Amino acid sequence: MKTIVRMTIMVLAATLLAVMACEPERPPIGPVETKAPGVTDTEVLIGSSLALSGHAGYLGTQTLRGAMSYINHVNEQGGVHGRKIKVVFHDDQYDPPLCVGNTHKLIVDQGVFALSCYVGTPTTVKIIPLVNKAKIPLLGMFTGANALREPLNRYIINVRASYYQETEEAVRRFVKDLGFSKIAVFYQYDDYGFDGLKGAELTLKKFELAPVATGTYIRGTLDVEDGLKKIAESKAEAVVMIGTYEPCAKFINTALDEGFSPVFYNVSFVGAEELARRLGGRGENVFVTQVVPPPQSPESRTLLWGAGEYIDLLEKYFPEEKPNAVGLEGYINARVLVEGLRRAGRNLDRERFIDAVESIRNFSLGIANTLSFGPTDHQGLERVYFTRFKDNGFKLVTDWGKVKQDLQVQNSRSPDASE
Repeated sequence: MKTIVRMTIMVLAATLLAVMACEPERPPIGPVETKAPGVTDTEVLIGSSLALSGHAGYLGTQTLRGAMSYINHVNEQGGVHGRKIKVVFHDDQYDPPLCVGNTHKLIVDQGVFALSCYVGTPTTVKIIPLVNKAKIPLLGMFTGANALREPLNRYIINVRASYYQETEEAVRRFVKDLGFSKIAVFYQYDDYGFDGLKGAELTLKKFELAPVATGTYIRGTLDVEDGLKKIAESKAEAVVMIGTYEPCAKFINTALDEGFSPVFYNVSFVGAEELARRLGGRGENVFVTQVVPPPQSPESRTLLWGAGEYIDLLEKYFPEEKPNAVGLEGYINARVLVEGLRRAGRNLDRERFIDAVESIRNFSLGIANTLSFGPTDHQGLERVYFTRFKDNGFKLVTDWGKVKQDLQVQNSRSPDASE
């Protein structure tokens, strides 16, 4: 009997082994963490190419330091889900080919998880094909280019308002509040300038107007004289300026030297604080739109806690720097990046990160408007702030009636007032 039992057990065992040998190998039991480029158990790698030298170096430097102020703070608190955020950055000198090369290196050679804090239209629009091919998130760029907004791209997340929104607000104020009808456009002759020009033209068209003159300069040069001559001859009441701080400052200073004193308006990319420094105390008719509130204005420091937090963190990590709107924008970009990482959870990959950012609704940044995204909305902020040059800096404009009165007084004192 025992012999029969032993033989039966041996047959069953052999049969079971044969069946198991025919079945495919099964995966191990238990959760398996998704592997994503640039993500380890202790670190997530973020890449950036931006101007850290050259004629837009101030913009890139301040964007990066604003962002790193918040990222350093988060890392000191332990990071996000146990991971520290490491930022790898390269200087592209505001040069499109350099930016493309840097981005290829970041994606292919350095294997970053996402891209952030790019600076400039001509540089950033050139990396869109790389972003699409790698399916890598690109979040929070210091540019309002329409090409980064239309058509909607799943992998491109804009935080700031667009140049179209900035120029629309400016032209509307000039026409409706100040009564101007002669508006000229001075622009950088590239994708950045074309975007601003189109935005101004679209809004002027709504009022059955068109630019009375246009002038250009080549990126990387200070050759503003020809453009200034055309615009001065038109006797424009206001000039919409789409450029960087150095050529725009030269345009304004040269115009004032020659007795041409319209309202000069610049979009946010000009870098208001650096423009103010280069104006040397001149230019009470110079305006700049901002997509974040001026961080050092009394209203911002008192009422908008986010601006105060940026100032405090900048002083802690970069004590040699003065707070500025460019840096505040970089800080806000970093806050959105961190919030996306938090919402994506520990099991992080690029698609989960995009989904997480799209889930953000009415998120308070401590500034005057909340931030929201969605599957069909990849721009978080919409508001535009107006600032005016006064007392060697740019102050928030709250009363356009007062601006109109000031301009009328100035015009009454002008040598040409009787003409």
